[in-house]
Amino acid sequence: MMLTWKKDLASFSTYLTKQESEKKPMADRAYVLINVLPGQTGNVIKALSEIKEIKTIDPCWGKPDIFTLVEVSDQDALSTLVLAKIHAIEGVAQTDTHLVYRLAK
Repeated sequence: MMLTWKKDLASFSTYLTKQESEKKPMADRAYVLINVLPGQTGNVIKALSEIKEIKTIDPCWGKPDIFTLVEVSDQDALSTLVLAKIHAIEGVAQTDTHLVYRLAK
């Protein structure tokens, strides 16, 4: 599991470098951790996979049940995504959102 995390982190670092070198504004990224009602994980994953802003969906043992990485244009779009789309999915019990920030050089 740790190897995947390191690979994802390396990919994200490459992504940041590419965005910076192209001088394009980077979209806001966030990790949305999702707790699901018992027996609903499959249905929730299927519904999440239909949302274009969600880039990765990783079901996990323990809590939270699902880790997602999302990419949105701004924080207002993130609020809409989480509150109107993810929370509307039957079986979603709770979310915990972590906005990714960029460190100034």
